[in-house]
Amino acid sequence: MSELELGLLIGAVTIFLLLLGIPVAFALGIVSLSFLVYYDGFFALEFVPDVFYGGLDSFALLSIPMFILMGGAIASSRAGADLYEAIDRWLYGVPGGLMASNIGACGIFAALSGSSPATCAAIGKMGIPEMRQRGYPASVATGSIAAGGTLGILIPPSITMIVYGIATETSIGRLFLAGLLPGAMLMALFIAWGLIDARRKGYRFVTPGMSYSLRDKLAMLPKVGPFLLIIVGILYVLYGGVATPSEAAGVGAMLCLVLVMVIYGITKGRQLWIIFRDSMKESVMILMIIAAAELFSYMMSSLFITQSLAQYIAGLDMNAYLLLACVNLFLLVAGFFLPPVAVILMTAPTLLPIITNLGFDPVWFAVMMTINLEIGLITPPVGLNLYVINGIAPDVKLPTILWGALPYMLCMVVGIILLCIFPEIALWLPEAAMGPSIQ
Repeated sequence: MSELELGLLIGAVTIFLLLLGIPVAFALGIVSLSFLVYYDGFFALEFVPDVFYGGLDSFALLSIPMFILMGGAIASSRAGADLYEAIDRWLYGVPGGLMASNIGACGIFAALSGSSPATCAAIGKMGIPEMRQRGYPASVATGSIAAGGTLGILIPPSITMIVYGIATETSIGRLFLAGLLPGAMLMALFIAWGLIDARRKGYRFVTPGMSYSLRDKLAMLPKVGPFLLIIVGILYVLYGGVATPSEAAGVGAMLCLVLVMVIYGITKGRQLWIIFRDSMKESVMILMIIAAAELFSYMMSSLFITQSLAQYIAGLDMNAYLLLACVNLFLLVAGFFLPPVAVILMTAPTLLPIITNLGFDPVWFAVMMTINLEIGLITPPVGLNLYVINGIAPDVKLPTILWGALPYMLCMVVGIILLCIFPEIALWLPEAAMGPSIQ
């Protein structure tokens, strides 16, 4: 059996185990150990502890649990609902303004939490009932927030960008900056589609007799303003060279905990325990996937599968952009079956040399990869955001949510095309702030 055929077999076995419902980390570990022992004997197990530990032996990884704790603290409070209400007061009279409010709130909350499911849950709990109460179809109400929640893995601080940076040894600061303008672009595309669709279908759902004065519109700022200042502060210390991502994440987590205690009165031991417990569970899950993916990469490299795949692709007589289209299609399909963190850890180290040999920037590729994986968050069978929204609105069936999210998937495809034509959308800000990258 050739190395490429063996790689296909390993991929098929991995997908089979994942479809059985085995957790990602355990599935990767089982496949890695099984093939290592079968081809290299039990002697190969001597290296497993070092490889597993080496996957976690990075100071930068401390930023992951800290940013998760930061997002968990915010998600446990009414910050999402207050953010949604603050934007809605400004867009209340605009046709489709409530839809735009939801997407805008998703984009800002994504910057606060760095998590797509948390964004969907926080904004959806308030936004979906309100949209349906005002007469928006269930598909529009659920689909818009499911899509808006995907911004959580693109707009910094993004957990997936941190994982990509660690997996490929790319500057996390550059990756965060690279996600800002594409994230704003996608949010603008989402809002533009929402407003166009609202005008086309005649949505103008305004409660008779209700209006907001300037005083009412500004009344929410004392609650949401401090959280936005924390995000601005984190970005400043990162790009100003004041602190590392891990240090900035630690300070941000502490400040968010203090704010939710002061502003929302979350001071009871039980409430704080839930925040720490849930943050710990998610952190351990991601870190276990990282360690298992390191073992998986070691196994693929030991069996010469990674090298053979890279040589095969490099030897193809194919236009660079056609090959890039094939890579995008592969990432899109992978995102249908695997969570973003797993896809990045399993594929980025292999794909990056191919991408850089074609002359593409690794920071730009990170944004492209992330948008592809965003689409995977709202498509079955994994489609995590779909299930979060379905949990909020259990009477709305999954096909209805999927149908409502379809236009936003097309917006993401447009975003990918624009990034291919104008890579400066992702690269201008990091190059302007930190200078040209050295490849």
